[in-house]
Amino acid sequence: MTRILVLLFLCMQLTGCYYLQAASGQWEVIRKREPVDEVIKDPDTPPELAARLRMLSEARDFSVEVLKLPDNLSYRTYAELPRDYVVWNVFAAPEFSLTPKQWCFPIAGCVSYRGYFSKDDAVRESQRLSKKGFDVAVAGVAAYSTLGRFNDPILSTMMHWDDVDLVALLFHELAHQVIYVKDDSAFNESFATAVEEIGVKRWLESRDQGGAMRNFQSARELQQRLNALVELARHSLREVYESDIDDADKRVLKRRHFEALSDEIGAELERSGSDSSAWLSGELNNARLISTALYEGRLPSFRAMYVKCEQRIECFYELARNLASLDREERDAALSLGNALHLAR
Repeated sequence: MTRILVLLFLCMQLTGCYYLQAASGQWEVIRKREPVDEVIKDPDTPPELAARLRMLSEARDFSVEVLKLPDNLSYRTYAELPRDYVVWNVFAAPEFSLTPKQWCFPIAGCVSYRGYFSKDDAVRESQRLSKKGFDVAVAGVAAYSTLGRFNDPILSTMMHWDDVDLVALLFHELAHQVIYVKDDSAFNESFATAVEEIGVKRWLESRDQGGAMRNFQSARELQQRLNALVELARHSLREVYESDIDDADKRVLKRRHFEALSDEIGAELERSGSDSSAWLSGELNNARLISTALYEGRLPSFRAMYVKCEQRIECFYELARNLASLDREERDAALSLGNALHLAR
């Protein structure tokens, strides 16, 4: 409670009071927390919810025992929220650039998105940025991490995901409590995605769920193919944006590249029999490409580090911490050039 009051006080000093909605939204999450064991035992809890909470409790214990993730009160409580997402993130990039707009905060440092507990507030912010000439995107988020500061609960907004995705999300968010580098969203999210992959594989193997493992691997392989298409498009777009042609011609080429990317993504999803709504709802633009690079851009290097460690999780964390200790330029060079193993030793 003291931290919330401090945030509210700080907000009074800030024009626009962005922190007021953040503090208010966080307080809503905190005050609605209930111990998972009590929710499971409550006769009014729907049986399906109780079963899924029991499964998540087992996954939480697994995260400590096998993945060596923090043993604290995070994800030991449950909060019911009256909406589909806990927050909505706003992404923005200049019209002719793939470099994301950054927002800086006292605790998290500078990140490539801005979160709102109200969808209307997020849309208003995106419209404001659009009027300034930015490409913008708004994405609903089922969960987020406070890096262990507020003992994050399991949220009702997570429950529209299937069991494997739920467990993956749990591991991902806990990974942020292991390593978090201020001002480096790409490093943080790619590291957490790597832990998520490692954790899900071990979790499913421990439960002898071969079919679920194959489905998970197929989904990851599809994601990698889509990421490859996006990376090719990013390379082509950079060439356009850095060229000397006038802005009108850049807009034409930009539109053509995004139309081609949309067609390629649609064809790949159709071949795999996957739903295209998440990828192709709304306009593809520079801002829509940011989140892909954010969560997946450094993933190949982290995967290589895990292999180098012969799948020993403590070794993997040590190599990642060594990378985190480098300055930003050295870390980017290491991860971008695939030299992470050499620099992290």
